[in-house]
Formats: sequence, structure tokens, C-alpha cells
Amino acid sequence: MSKNPKSGYLTAIFLITGISIIMISSSGFITLKTSSEKIDSVVKLIILDPGHGHATFMQGSMNPAIYPEVHVYAPVGPDVQQYIKTIERANARKNNQTNWKLVVYTGTDYLEKMITEKKGNAVLISGNNSKKSEYIKRSVEAGFHVIADKPMAITDFKSLEEAFEIAERRKVVLFDPMDLRYDISNILQKELAQIPELFGVLRKGTLENPALVQANLHHYLKGPAGQTAVRPAWFFDVDQQGHGIVDVSTHLVDLNQWLSFPDKTINYKTDIKVISSREWATKLQPSEFRLVTRVDKYPDYLKKDIKDSTLSVYSNGEINYTIKSIHSRVTVLWNYKEPSGSSDTHYSLMRGTKANLEIRQGATEKYRATLYVKPPSGADIAALEESIQIAQQKLQQKYPGTELIRKGDQWEVKPGKYERTNSAEVAVNYIRNGKMPEWEAPNMIAKYFTTLEALKKAKKESKVPRTKSQDEFR
Repeated sequence: MSKNPKSGYLTAIFLITGISIIMISSSGFITLKTSSEKIDSVVKLIILDPGHGHATFMQGSMNPAIYPEVHVYAPVGPDVQQYIKTIERANARKNNQTNWKLVVYTGTDYLEKMITEKKGNAVLISGNNSKKSEYIKRSVEAGFHVIADKPMAITDFKSLEEAFEIAERRKVVLFDPMDLRYDISNILQKELAQIPELFGVLRKGTLENPALVQANLHHYLKGPAGQTAVRPAWFFDVDQQGHGIVDVSTHLVDLNQWLSFPDKTINYKTDIKVISSREWATKLQPSEFRLVTRVDKYPDYLKKDIKDSTLSVYSNGEINYTIKSIHSRVTVLWNYKEPSGSSDTHYSLMRGTKANLEIRQGATEKYRATLYVKPPSGADIAALEESIQIAQQKLQQKYPGTELIRKGDQWEVKPGKYERTNSAEVAVNYIRNGKMPEWEAPNMIAKYFTTLEALKKAKKESKVPRTKSQDEFR
């Protein structure tokens, strides 16, 4: 056992025949599992400073393309311990048991240690967002592929743009997983928008009635109070987690681009114009903060957002902008507590010249995302019904069993056979190929330009919600 002169933490190395090599820091974590099997792995994963539940998203199950020994580099603290416990539970569960072998290093020099040791080829970053710009840039400079949980940037667009330039020079992948792309309701919405007999073409829209609308409603407290996921206290600091307008909005801006301009490159300098944006706070009382974080009192870094013991979290926001002259809107809302029997919800609208495509996830849909085809005002219903049959036949070629069922003045899209993929599989394939589609990187840059430009505007505009009723949150 030796003492690391830089970190000051004890590290032990065990070398045992047929057993994983495990490094133990002062966290006290150790796993001993045999690793004699030969696996032709492509991805040798490194987890850097995990602090969000998404840090485990590539380890939900064993993937033969990912080497089972995973190196973890992090500062000492509750965030890395939470990650370790999550992997331990997955390794111990009865169903779909995993067999990850963690090699954990904790110390103040964790980032330098990761770069110099280079124990893997892909770094997964999911944690405190205030550090993400540095983590991303240093990692791609060192020649690692980087899978970064959203948001990649909460203030510094220039640094992110430079990171993509470095990644291109070093021929490594820099990618932020977008799981909403792989939800069947979003996939079918995208497919139907590409059928001109049904959808026509995307309208231009207006500021008041945009052609593209995305909205999400989230809750800090989910499920029974004793079972809710614990959120770190820094999650409620916009300087560390990011304002809502640059956090969850990332998914929504991505969907507007992905749905409307599939496989097309978006140039933020010419194709994006942010017209207006605003943000407003969700208010938390001390007892509510304690219940969600398990932290007894507000940390000092939150004092700037506290008045009369009430914490204001600027997690809500709205962006009005254009993509290639198409008027678009994204809205994100956070409430404190999820009402009994309800859920987080997603809303999506694409306005076509012949039909509108709308996803709702409210009580009527039993909180399951459901896609509808709706005629625009004054549309010929008989003509639309004929095009519905054409669209159904085309969808069934790719998704057997898919049906469009008329319900009053709209059609509900019932998904058929579908083999779900996810962003972890996509990330593995990008790394395996050593590249992404040509549109992916510029469109990520355009996405973060949109959210960060919106944040600038929101800080200048009033921090109050819209008074107009929002259909997407009814």
C-alpha cells in the first residue's frame, strides 16, 4: 500500500491470478471478480467525475463491444460513491445482472491521472456541468473519444466550438446522447413528416403560432417521498447545473432539428436566429429542498438565490427562434412534486400544409407519449383520410403492425413492431466507426448556439412566465 504524493490519498493495488486488477482509494471500494473470458471489445470506457444518474447509462446491461473493466477517475465525495453503489446494485441484481469491474481512482489530481494513464479510449462525462467544458476539451486534446451527457456547455460556447475543432483534428468522436430520438412516438412523427401525401411540407409558422413546438414538464420529487431519487444539492445551483433554458431544453432543440431536417447540416451562423427567450423560477421551501437532496440546510453557494428562506431555481424557460426560417419554440417547466398517478410529460407539434403531427402525454393518454394526426383548420377530411391509408401502408413496411385509427377529427398512431435502440448503442457504433454522420457535429454546435444565445437574451428579458395558456401543458 502506498501514498500518492499528489493526491494525499491511499491507493492499494492487488495483483491476483485470474482476478481483476483493482485500485482502492480512501473510498474503500473493492470488487473482485474473475475476468478470464476473452472479449473482442471496441470501447474501453472511462468514467470521469460521475455526478448524475446518466453516468451509468452505457452500463445498464453488458455490451460485448464495451470492455467489462471500467476505469473511474473522480474527486473523493458523495457523487462518485453514488455511482459506485449503482453499479454494485446492477452487479448484484437477479435479473439482467451485470458484471462490471470498476477500477477506481480518487484524488485531487484525478483529471491529470486519467490523461497520463490513458487506461481507455472513450471518456463518459456526466456530472457537475460547471466543469464539463474543461473536461471535454482536455479529453479530446488527449485523443479520447468523448460521450458527454447534456448539456455539453452551460455558458461557454466558444470553448465547445473549439473542442469540436480539436476532435475533428484528432479524429475522435465528441457526442452528446439524445435518447428522445429513439422513442417510437418521435420516430413515427419524423417518418410521417417525410410523407408528402399526408403531411405536405413544413409550414413557416409565426412567432405566435410556430411550426415547430417542443415542451417538457419535469418534477424534482418523484414517487413516494421515501423512494424518490436523491438529487445532489448542486443540481439546484444554476452556476453548476445550468439554467433550465440550457439544460433540458437541449433535448427539445435537438428534436426540432432532427425531426424537421433529417440528415441535413445546420449552420448556426446562417440558419439559426434566436428571436426572444425568457426564464422564471421554481420556488422551493427548506423542507422541500431537504426531502429532495437529503441535505439539512442550503449550501453557501445557493445563498445568492435565497430570499426569506425560499430558494428560487431558474429551471423554467422558453425560447422562440427560427431554424432555416421555420418559426420554432421550446419550453421547459419544472414543478416541485409529481402529482399522484401522473408523470413527467412531453409535447411535440409539427405543422404541415396538409396535416399537423402532435404528440401528447397527458392524463388522457395515461401519461404515455401518443402521436396524433390532426387536420389543420379548413382541411378536406375526405382527402386526408385517403392519404392516411397511404401513410399507414408506408409505415407498415418499416414498422409492421402500425395503425392509424380515427378518433373523432383526428387519427391516433398505434405503433407496431419496433426494435428499440438507444443512444448508448449509437455512441458505441460511432466509436467503432471512428466517425459520426457529417451532419451530427455541426448540428450539435447549432443546438448549443441556440440554447446559449437564448440564455443571453433571457437574462436581459423579464423573468416571468407567459400569461397565455399553453396547450402543451393543459
